[in-house]
Amino acid sequence: MKNKNMPKHVAIILDGNGRWAKKKKKPRSFGHYMGGRNLFRVATQANELGIEKLSVYAFSTENWKRPQEEVDYLMTFPVEYYEKNKHRIDEILFKVTVSGRKDRLPKALLKVIDDVVEKTKNNKGLELNICLDYGSYDEIIQAVNACDQPVTRKDLEAHLMVSEPVDLLIRTSGEQRISNFLLWQISYAELYFTKVYWPSFNKKQFEKALNNYQKRTRRFGGLK
Repeated sequence: MKNKNMPKHVAIILDGNGRWAKKKKKPRSFGHYMGGRNLFRVATQANELGIEKLSVYAFSTENWKRPQEEVDYLMTFPVEYYEKNKHRIDEILFKVTVSGRKDRLPKALLKVIDDVVEKTKNNKGLELNICLDYGSYDEIIQAVNACDQPVTRKDLEAHLMVSEPVDLLIRTSGEQRISNFLLWQISYAELYFTKVYWPSFNKKQFEKALNNYQKRTRRFGGLK
């Protein structure tokens, strides 16, 4: 990997957990479990590469429409996983933050979020921003309502859940949609789509996406 021209802020739409599991004749919950484990492997790699922020789309405001059994698993799995592994929290070498609505999340999950955020807040390097019950429509509406009128760009950005612009957006599983993720922040992001399902998105795949980014010329509407 070239260290120069590394994106500061990478966003990933974590897609394909269920389809990955289906191909292996496993339940969708197994795909979400393995996808969750893969998240911390990729975050560790991003930290080692010097990336400043990694925002991941873990659960959208629209995902509540999924089957109740799947939603229940996604709300309880992080709690169970944390309880089994909280003695290893010191092994997380980066800071964890969470963006999104909090009013619809179970209390047990909110407690886990508070614990992880608090225990990692002084870590240096990467910020892993987990977008949970997040939707860009919600974010922008909330930011507008929090501003004095008339609204300026600076005012709006001060009230967004995610303030930094995205340099590189990655979506796994072959889908080529944004799906209401960081619409404001990706205005000038480079987009990278891969057919690899998220649980199989390994170190080599991440480096391939970053190498692709480093070959691009970003003009931001101007000329070079």
